[in-house]
Amino acid sequence: MGCGWYGQPLADQLKSLGWVVRGSKSSHDGVEALSARGIEGYFLRLDPQPVDAVNNALFEADILIANIPPSRRPDIEDYYLEQMRALGELVRESGINKVLFISSTSVYPDINRSVTESDNLPADKPAGRALQRVEAFWLEHPKFHTSVLRFGGLVGGQRIAGRFLAGKHNVKNGDAPVNLIHLDDCVAITVAILKRDLWGEVFNACCPEHPTRRIFYQSAARKAGLEIPTFADEPATAFKRVDPSLLIERLDYRFKYPDPLKFP
Repeated sequence: MGCGWYGQPLADQLKSLGWVVRGSKSSHDGVEALSARGIEGYFLRLDPQPVDAVNNALFEADILIANIPPSRRPDIEDYYLEQMRALGELVRESGINKVLFISSTSVYPDINRSVTESDNLPADKPAGRALQRVEAFWLEHPKFHTSVLRFGGLVGGQRIAGRFLAGKHNVKNGDAPVNLIHLDDCVAITVAILKRDLWGEVFNACCPEHPTRRIFYQSAARKAGLEIPTFADEPATAFKRVDPSLLIERLDYRFKYPDPLKFP
C-alpha cells in the first residue's frame, strides 16, 4: 500500500525475486505508471475512508506492506488512525493475515540519549504520536500478525541529502547525531524480513553510524556541489540516537551503507 519513493523500488525488487506484487497509488496516472513497470497497480486513496470504489483484487495476497505515512494536517492523530482503521476493514475480509507496517523513528522523543525498541516513551511531536497510535492498532489487531519497521531519516533516489539544508545559515543543533537510512537498505531490510518470515517484531532501521548534523549536512552539500550550510556555535540541545542493534542481530543484517558519510 503506497508505491512511492520506497514502495515502488521495493515492488520492483520483489517482482525481480519472483514474488507476485500488487501495489496501490493515490492517482490514476500513478496506477498506469505502476502497470507499465509490470506491477499490478490499483487506485486507493483514503480520506480517511476510501474516496472511490475499491477493487478487492488488490487484497488477493498473503502479506500487506502498509506504507502510508501520516499527512501534515491539524487533526493528524485522529485522521491517521481513521485512515488505518479503514484500511484494516478493507483487508480484514481478505486472506491476508501478515502485516508489515512502515513507521518512523519519530515515535521516539528527543531525550538526549540512545533509544531502543524497548523504550516505551510518549512521542513529543504530533506525527510521532499519530504513528504510536497506529502501530498499536496493527500490533494489537486480532486478525493480523504484524511487524513494525521504524525507518530513520530517508535518503537516496530523489531524496538528495545535500539539498536539505544547502544555503541555510546559523542552523541549530549542529552537534546532534543524525539518524538516517539509505533507500537501498530500506528495500533490502524489508526483503530480509519477508524471507525470514519474522512477525510480531518491532525494529529500528537506521544506520549504525551517527555523525553530527554539522558534519553530515556540510559533507552532503559539498558532494552535491551546493552552498554549504553553516551551524550555530552551540552544543546539541535536543537529540536522540536510534540504536538498530536488534535488527542487525535478528536479521543477521549487514548495512549496505552503515555510515551516512559514505552514502553515494
